[in-house]
Amino acid sequence: MEGKAGAAQLRPGVCWGASSFRRSIEMVIKVFVATSSGSIAIRKKQQEVVGFLEANKIDFKELDIAGDEDNRRWMRENVPGEKKPQNGIPLPPQIFNEEQYCGDFDSFFCAKEENIIYSFLGLAPPPGSKVSSTFRGASNSCHKVEMSSPTVKTG
Repeated sequence: MEGKAGAAQLRPGVCWGASSFRRSIEMVIKVFVATSSGSIAIRKKQQEVVGFLEANKIDFKELDIAGDEDNRRWMRENVPGEKKPQNGIPLPPQIFNEEQYCGDFDSFFCAKEENIIYSFLGLAPPPGSKVSSTFRGASNSCHKVEMSSPTVKTG
């Protein structure tokens, strides 16, 4: 399944290497999702990532891990060990730029809040945008607040 923008299109981006060297190449953002997830929290996180990418016209490819064993295996094998939960099975959404791991939902959320989403995704910001060019990873300055249902008092 691909983003609603149509067929997966390649977008110029920047690859950040260990030596801090950049090179412009065509890259594809991959968002691993579970289309048949029974978890409302996972579905909301997936929708937030996909909706943000669509709204900002960032080309991406949505890959279902629920219906495709190859996608599930690839995602699980390519999420770095330190980003896997204790049970060893990472939950969607997981975001990659081609083969390079970008992060999970919490990292995405922090990058979005810190206005460094293009750097997080390994992409060059759009011309004329005023965004930070350095992603430092999920920093301590980003604190995600979980949304909860309002408390209803009875009685």
